[in-house]
Amino acid sequence: MAESADLPPAPASLLRVRRAASSDLDDLVALEQRSFNSDRLSRAQYRRHLDSDSALVLVASANHRHFLGNAVLFFRKGSGAARLYSLATQPEARGQGVGAALLEAAAEVARRRGCRALRLEVRADNHSAIKLYERLGYRRITALAAYYQDGADGWRYEKLLD
Repeated sequence: MAESADLPPAPASLLRVRRAASSDLDDLVALEQRSFNSDRLSRAQYRRHLDSDSALVLVASANHRHFLGNAVLFFRKGSGAARLYSLATQPEARGQGVGAALLEAAAEVARRRGCRALRLEVRADNHSAIKLYERLGYRRITALAAYYQDGADGWRYEKLLD
């Protein structure tokens, strides 16, 4: 398989979002390592989430071999809010609509599961992600002091689902 850096970006019209399969585990772990310096999901955590009824892992690709990003969602029994726990995009695919496609798919899955809201946390210094969330209708609801493993502050955002 070619390194993802060797592949050209895919037009947003070719994006496909689907539920992750156990065969995606290596790609999920590789993207996690590439995307985050701390607060990473482990291989064991991904394996658990792939088999869980209370979690859902989505992947975006341009074709089966062009893995562009993923989203991890959590659902709590009796809660009207789903939680977007993680959103990661290949560095060379950022700004290409991958994050937006994953967020829209996550919102649709949450709606189908009866959730009234989708919540997420974001580092206060992640300006590109904040811009994306706000553009897609998420609103800031809570400040999170020293929330991340490295002591960085965060924000909690929420989108009400129709």
